Amino acid sequence: HPCAAKSSGRGSTEYSRRYISYPDGFWDILEERRRTSDLSHALRTFNPQPYKGAPPCSSSELNRAVLESQFLRHVVKEVSAESGEPVEVVRDEASGLLEEMSQNLQLTFIRLLGFSLSKVFKRLFQKILINEEGLNRLQQAIPEHPVILMPNHRSYIDFLVLSYIMFTYDLPIPVIAAGIPLMSMKLIGEIFRRSGAFFIRRAIGDDKLYWALLSEYVRTIVRIGFAPVEFFVEGLRSRTLKSLPPKLGMMHMVLEPFLKGEVYDISLVPISISYDRVLEESLLAHELLGVPKPKETTRGLLKARKILEDDYGSMHVCFGEPLSVRGLAKGTVNRWQYNLVPRDLPAKPSEETLGFVSGVAHLVVRLQEKGMVLSPWSLIATVLLQNPLGMDLDALIQRTCWLRELVEGFGAVLHWTGQVPACEVVLSSLSRHHSVVRCEKGRVTLVEEAGASPATPEEGVFRRAAAVLMCASYRNQALHVFVRPALVATAITSPTVTDEDIFAHFQFLQDVFSNEFIFIPGTSHQDFEEGCSSLRKCGAVQVCDQQIRVTEEGKDTIFFLTAVLEPFIQTYQVTRDFEALSSDVQKNVLSGLVRMGGVTKLKK
Repeated sequence: HPCAAKSSGRGSTEYSRRYISYPDGFWDILEERRRTSDLSHALRTFNPQPYKGAPPCSSSELNRAVLESQFLRHVVKEVSAESGEPVEVVRDEASGLLEEMSQNLQLTFIRLLGFSLSKVFKRLFQKILINEEGLNRLQQAIPEHPVILMPNHRSYIDFLVLSYIMFTYDLPIPVIAAGIPLMSMKLIGEIFRRSGAFFIRRAIGDDKLYWALLSEYVRTIVRIGFAPVEFFVEGLRSRTLKSLPPKLGMMHMVLEPFLKGEVYDISLVPISISYDRVLEESLLAHELLGVPKPKETTRGLLKARKILEDDYGSMHVCFGEPLSVRGLAKGTVNRWQYNLVPRDLPAKPSEETLGFVSGVAHLVVRLQEKGMVLSPWSLIATVLLQNPLGMDLDALIQRTCWLRELVEGFGAVLHWTGQVPACEVVLSSLSRHHSVVRCEKGRVTLVEEAGASPATPEEGVFRRAAAVLMCASYRNQALHVFVRPALVATAITSPTVTDEDIFAHFQFLQDVFSNEFIFIPGTSHQDFEEGCSSLRKCGAVQVCDQQIRVTEEGKDTIFFLTAVLEPFIQTYQVTRDFEALSSDVQKNVLSGLVRMGGVTKLKK
């Protein structure tokens, strides 16, 4: 297998002694699981080092602290006065909501989950590769300050694998913000709750009591250092497999203890989870085409056991460098405003605070992108989508190798074993993704769903669109590498134009696609310079007398990069492209047009 090469050297740390080390700084945590007893692993001594300021506290004591807090008492009185209900009734309602929401972390269930996941992960994945340096940094950060784990969200596997890693390395098990549908799964929901999940309703609206209860619950966990908090800053699982604009509600909750001076600092840990192949690939494509999402049930989970028979390749989990909230806030946000109101009373955040929260959230998502490890399949999918009628295998291999050099020149991390011939790497990827592509008689094409001939033209379009969206989801995993140079390449409207002209076009495109791609607010100039620098490095452009000129040898690169953006441009222009049928892209288009004043949204 193309990913099978192992390093013969061993590092000096305890982790490297226990697990085989890889040349790129990642190593496989399943290696030992394949050699030793899963039961022994689950029942071994578990002695994590907690946050040094955390008092001993059980889940029931945590709940009691939340219900008895001055903040919640104040909100209960307000809701009672507004609704006319007695205070005791509102307090009982709050108690019931907290019982529904709260986690009940128990080591017995962590051990059960650890044993079960060892079995499942060994069936699903060839390797689960972790970066040693990132785990060392996390281990050092946990005792010092409250820690917030912030992974990207591409699969239901995400939060399971993080708890599994924390358990494996004797790190405190996190409490995890999960959607309420998971709670309704018989037996499984309770196992998740006792493994650290706390459940949040999707549609909270203007429910003042629920908002107060959730925010006080999260703040209390952070303030006392009960456990690391894990949540998905993107809010929902990305159905397109590219980064989503961050949601700011939970972000503000975890930052507020610092902003109010209740803790000295907080460590935010961006975590990048990358998959060779996502379990839900077909499900996600059909959801984008309007097929209702199946309800999460235990019965549905048991029916999905057949996925254990397939090959999902490797998973990479990259723990980024912890971010000091204190360091990020220095010179950016004024915390004196919180001295004007007692800490225990609700206070509306200022525009300055909201801007700080938004900037931090966007920074975390951007760092998640930079920590992604691309698979060869992401490059292959990118090439195939620019050749929708298919291509000869030899041409595909040649173009993929060209693209490999380009993305590595752009600074991307690529999981490509150098000792294995390129043809073997490509063939292995095509074999793993047999549900998306086929190779017959030296010709590679997208696979449409099997079944009877389409009864209507619409059904034929639907089948083709499903195949395109499945392939596009893997291209999307690499989009963050291309988007800045691609925007610059698209903004170059003539062979030689000035910096200023290109920057104006770049800013317009960035504004149009601000719901589609991740841009940190206020960094347009830095983004433009990054895009130009990437194009200069690969020799696609030259800068002379404040003019940017496309080089002769760079025309192919410019053509490729503009083609990367073409499906989005066509979709925004409502022209014929299968990706225009994606409901997520349609929402982004309408949101962008409303924001830019192109259309008006009316409530009827």
